Amino acid sequence: MHLFQTLQPRTSTQIPEPPVAKFLFADTRMAWLWLIVRLYVGYEWITAGIEKLTGRSIAIDSFGEMSKGGPWVFSGHDGTAIQGFVSGALAHATGAHPAVQGWYASFLQHVVLPNASVFAYMVTFGEVLIGLGLIFGALTGIAAFFGVFMNLNFLLAGTVSINPIIGTLALLLVLAWRVAGYYGIDRYLLPLLGTPWTGSLASKKIHSDGTVTTHALS
Repeated sequence: MHLFQTLQPRTSTQIPEPPVAKFLFADTRMAWLWLIVRLYVGYEWITAGIEKLTGRSIAIDSFGEMSKGGPWVFSGHDGTAIQGFVSGALAHATGAHPAVQGWYASFLQHVVLPNASVFAYMVTFGEVLIGLGLIFGALTGIAAFFGVFMNLNFLLAGTVSINPIIGTLALLLVLAWRVAGYYGIDRYLLPLLGTPWTGSLASKKIHSDGTVTTHALS
């Protein structure tokens, strides 16, 4: 106990961010970079989600083409695509060096597979919402977080594809949440939600009655 009391700080100390981190993740001069990243990652998510929703591709290189498995939802056989996906993942859960770990294979087999239709809707609309959030810059940090979460699940299921790339970019968007949506809805939405922009993006005015108002700057 004495050792713990010795190691435990008596006062709260905040370690400031390095200047490079501030410039990259909290400076509006870098908002243009995160706009590009946001649009790219959002494009990947929205095209994947719309293809699952309609069964047709809206990607630039394959616009209008039918997907192999058809739509994942509202099709009369909801969950079929998820079942095929899970079956493929479970096939990679055996051997000396399985691509899918046993605990995750158990989750797929006992949770996802019996509720395949529910997960089909969750994945489909999750991808669409993430894509919309990133493209329009609405709750960018939250949208990027759930994007990383879905990328992680795809990777755990043994699907590499583009997941490491957009997962890494989305993780950077989470870190840059303060300025990632500056050229987007977040510029006006976050102050309204009680999470005002920092630095030059917001100003606080104290009135004579003691009330405080926050204004987003242009």
